[in-house]
Amino acid sequence: MNGIKIRGTGRCVPAHIVTNRDMTGLVDTTEEWIASRTGIQRRRHLTTETHRDLCVGAARQAIENAGISPEEIGACIVATLTADTLVPSAACALQRDLGLPNDSICFDLNAACTGFLFALHTMECLLPSSPRKYGLVLGAECLSRITNWADRSTCILFGDGAGAAVVESNPAYESIHACLGCHGNDKLLHVGGVGPDKEQLISMEGQGVFKFAVEAVPYCMDAVLSHTGRRMEDVDFFVFHQANARIIDLVVRRYRIPPEKYYKNISEYGNTSAASIPLVISELWDLGKVRPGSRVLVVGFGGGLTWGGAMVEFA
Repeated sequence: MNGIKIRGTGRCVPAHIVTNRDMTGLVDTTEEWIASRTGIQRRRHLTTETHRDLCVGAARQAIENAGISPEEIGACIVATLTADTLVPSAACALQRDLGLPNDSICFDLNAACTGFLFALHTMECLLPSSPRKYGLVLGAECLSRITNWADRSTCILFGDGAGAAVVESNPAYESIHACLGCHGNDKLLHVGGVGPDKEQLISMEGQGVFKFAVEAVPYCMDAVLSHTGRRMEDVDFFVFHQANARIIDLVVRRYRIPPEKYYKNISEYGNTSAASIPLVISELWDLGKVRPGSRVLVVGFGGGLTWGGAMVEFA
């Protein structure tokens, strides 16, 4: 099977910044409590923008960064649970807005915070049968739409944003060796669906999710390293889903990852679910922390419950 590499990255976030001080005016909390428990200082929330706007902004930047044209894209997958509409999907709307070929495979995928990794692996499987070698993968969320503003334990966590990557398929490229899994659980993390008696707000048991995460992240890291036959020192950079700074800190201490090999932007964006990982990847590229040839171990976890890891390289 052909492998894939990242050819270009992009991101787009709302203009409106919501600080921890702003949150203290909504619920009974303090700036210090939020920062110490989560690592979050600010998050972005939609005002005039839409989910579609974020997707278009991130996708156009990624395509330009990749140095290709929209006509060269063979498939588009948007990992999301908060699209503007169920039908058409966010990916189908992108096909029209960007002018992607009509025979491009376009659809949305929901694996919550692990969605971008699920989408990357799905794209790796799709592109070998596509007439074109490039794919567009996005993680995009507008979690402010489904946040329960009366729940002080969750409303402080979430932000909106979109990240995108153009990937290139090539038989000479190594597989990303995705390690993906799920365990059906609607108790720890739940968002209602369509229906007259469904409440479409985030419900989460924070302690249970934290415990799941600190077990899932090492499991995924070990599995990916085992599948690839590589060691920690063979990895140029580590990218973790930005759910809670304390989770990342625990993993970093356990594996003794040096500061120059990992990155946290949760202080600026909060938890953006499926957008979290591609937002980090896009920032790393712009900061020069990754470059052509860089090997990055990426790990995500989220509602479902879902988890995943992959070894991703830059073309």
